[in-house]
Amino acid sequence: MNVMCACTPSKLITYILPGWEGSAADGRILRDALSRRNGLKVPNDNYYLVDAWYSNCQGFLAPFRGQRFHLSEWASSKHPAQTPEEVFNMRHAKSRNIIETCFGALKQRWVVLRSPCFYDVKMTTLIIIACAVLHNFLTIEVPDDLLDTVVIGGQELGAEDDASNEPPEVISQVGQTDVWTAFRNNLAIDMT
Repeated sequence: MNVMCACTPSKLITYILPGWEGSAADGRILRDALSRRNGLKVPNDNYYLVDAWYSNCQGFLAPFRGQRFHLSEWASSKHPAQTPEEVFNMRHAKSRNIIETCFGALKQRWVVLRSPCFYDVKMTTLIIIACAVLHNFLTIEVPDDLLDTVVIGGQELGAEDDASNEPPEVISQVGQTDVWTAFRNNLAIDMT
């Protein structure tokens, strides 16, 4: 079963969509998540880091294709990142590793997620959502349990202070744009 998940830098799950067949394309699942009434909401001025299977588009920042982009590729290499694209991909991979850690914690906490499930799709979907809710509860209430809080410069990442009660404008569709490609290119250059 395919599970789409988004989390904060402090490893709180902000969105989870289980239930898609394992062979479903990531882009198709993302489009479905954005189109749902209570689906994934990405404010126009924000973005999620996504893996290379996704398109680089507004709200979803993907690594450069044709360059190293997995942490394991960087760890096994004696050659440091040299081009802006490689530097970007290395930093992208380190940041995106948070979701892998989050999935690892879910599987470590809940044995039902580690083995084949013999329930029907609807029940399996509910089990996955329940595990995500309990994960968030434990992450908030027992922060040193399995997950470390990400702190940079004395401020916890992911803690958002939204003084406005107005809902932000959100992204409702995905598709590559020259603007978003230029944004990623400029970000890569700024990193070097």
